[in-house]
Order: sequence, then C-alpha cells, then structure tokens
Amino acid sequence: MSVMTLPAKRIASGLVYACMWLLDDNKRASLQKTISEWSNSYHFVSNWRVKGTVQEVYEILFEDKALTKWWPSVYLDVKVLDPGEEKQDQKGLGKIVSLKTKGWLPYILNWKFRVVETNKPFRFLIESWGDLNGTGVWQLKQNGQFVDVLFDWRVRADKAFIRYLSFILKPVFSANHAWSMQRGEESLRLELLRRRAKSEAERKRIPAPPGPTPSNPLPYVAGAVLGVWLVSKVFNLLTNKK
Repeated sequence: MSVMTLPAKRIASGLVYACMWLLDDNKRASLQKTISEWSNSYHFVSNWRVKGTVQEVYEILFEDKALTKWWPSVYLDVKVLDPGEEKQDQKGLGKIVSLKTKGWLPYILNWKFRVVETNKPFRFLIESWGDLNGTGVWQLKQNGQFVDVLFDWRVRADKAFIRYLSFILKPVFSANHAWSMQRGEESLRLELLRRRAKSEAERKRIPAPPGPTPSNPLPYVAGAVLGVWLVSKVFNLLTNKK
C-alpha cells in the first residue's frame, strides 16, 4: 500500500505549485531547481580500478548467480528468470534477472533487469524495473595490468520510502549507493585473487568479502536528523535570498 493515497498526492503537489507562484521570479526559479535536484531520479557514475584483464572482470560481473557469493554486502538474492541468447557472440543478451539488494541503510530493494546490449568483454547495458527503474552500463577498459571499470547508472527510485523522502534525504540515499559500490570494488579485488589462487590453502588465506550490514533503525535516525538540517538550510536560502 502506498504511504499516500492518489488524491492526497495530488493535493500535496497542488499546494506545492500554488505556493511557488506566491514567490518572486528568482525565488521561484530557485525552488524549481531545488525540487528537480532533490527528486527521486538519480545519476551515479562509479569508477573502479582492479588488477586483472577485461576478460576476467567481465566474466565476474556478468555471472549473475555468483553475485551473492562475491558481493554479499549488496546482493542478497539473485534469480535468473531467462538466460537470454545462447550463441557465444551474443551470450546472455536478453537475459532477465530478479534481485534483492541492500546497501548500508536497512531497507531492501526488489527489482529486475534485462540485458539489452552486450559487447564482450568491454561493455554491457541493462534496463531495470521494480523498485529501481532506469538504465545502467558497465564499461571495461584494459590499462596495462589493470582494468578500469565504469558503471553509469541513471535510475528512478520508485520504492515508496525513497520516492517520498528523496526531497530531503537524497544525499543520504546517494551515500548509501556510494557505500555499496565501494564494497563492490573491494569484493571484486578479493574475487579476482580467489579465482587466481593455485591451491585451496592459498584460497583460504584470502579474506572473505564484506557481508551485509544488520538491519537496525540507527541509519534512519541519522538520516532524519540530516534531512531536517538540510531542509532548514534550503528554507533559509530561499527566504534570505534577495
């Protein structure tokens, strides 16, 4: 059930826009920009650098069933609903995957994605829907003995909790994503070491990847405090601007 009924949302939106027209042109423009910036649409660009080859890294990132093993801090459950193309040059194209993911904050996102473009081992693109709606592209580039990994993620967060609180907690949700991607880079480095290990004894000496954070209310409390502070700053900016 939505936290707001449809009529309530329409009334709230109407009040916001009615109040906007009571402001002068400069304050109205500032408020419109603020609403746009603090909406539930997000654009994240993450850059990793790991030692290895593009072939190794591509295989790890594209192997969805293994995500819960090497990136358990984020991927709690992964199910391949459709394996997509079987041909080697287009393997996995059209694949559909269902996921449960989590970051540092104690909420779970349920979403799916479809692989809509592949260029092994340099690039693949996904389209997502569910709690997260948008597109993401993984790009890999060999740079000597390292691989430069770029993930460009343009997404609209439609989980009710994020959708209705993004206008005050967007920096908190963005930090949650940044934390998740940092754990991903760390976990990928460990997974590359595990796959290169020449013996079971060597493999056991490699640390386990970071696990998921416990679900507790403290991040919400911290986020709410930060949100109140940010709202007060925005209000002061709009009311004090000449």
